[in-house]
Amino acid sequence: MNNEENEGGFISHLTELRKRLIHSFLFLFAFFIGCYFFAENIYGFLVDPYAKAVEGDGSERRLIFTALQETFLTYLKVSFFTAFFVTCPFILMQIWKFIAPGLYKHEKLAIMPYLILTPILFLLGGMLVYYLIMPLAIKFFLSFESTGLSTNLPIQLEAKVNEYLSLVMKLIFAFGLSFQLPVVLSLLARVGVVDSDFLKNRRKYVVVIIFAAAALLTPPDPITQIGLAIPLLILYELSIFSVKIIENKNLEKTDA
Repeated sequence: MNNEENEGGFISHLTELRKRLIHSFLFLFAFFIGCYFFAENIYGFLVDPYAKAVEGDGSERRLIFTALQETFLTYLKVSFFTAFFVTCPFILMQIWKFIAPGLYKHEKLAIMPYLILTPILFLLGGMLVYYLIMPLAIKFFLSFESTGLSTNLPIQLEAKVNEYLSLVMKLIFAFGLSFQLPVVLSLLARVGVVDSDFLKNRRKYVVVIIFAAAALLTPPDPITQIGLAIPLLILYELSIFSVKIIENKNLEKTDA
């Protein structure tokens, strides 16, 4: 009887997981269709940092495409990117509804802040890219243009639609995911994998790892690499502080 109950419980969990996944997929697909109708407006929003960076430089700037299907595929990509960005909180909520029934009350209270912090930190990472990193990076790359006085022919940027938007979306995801560092380290501290002393003693190694990761996740220019590395170093220090708070709370519970 126990085996039958266990098997029935396992099947019911799989059924519940399947239902949550289907709901998440349908919600994402519905937003994807809706976003496609506004793809041109979303494209305009994402291209705005480039437009502002080149505004008033005396050149007739434009974005080009070199394949018939390139703009269409770019709009599809932009629509999916936006839909995923918007539906992430809903997907996290579906995951929470799946695991919450199996948790104790104190475990729910411990996990809830992370569910709130995750989309907030991702949004902060995306905002940092859009409002600060991209304008600075664009100006840096445009500084290599030439009027042709020393090169016989002028060198001028004619950015491709797909390449520019792929770069913007890649950076937003890279910064958004990197900004989850405090969440990951705090969760590891709660399960006893790391502690504040461990993080402090390995700070010098983490600095090297962060700069190496920034070099891999961003274009080969110092602005975006430093723009990712410095916030990550700050978040790492904040993570040490949050892990210390978790340790103090655990000590208080042990003493009590």
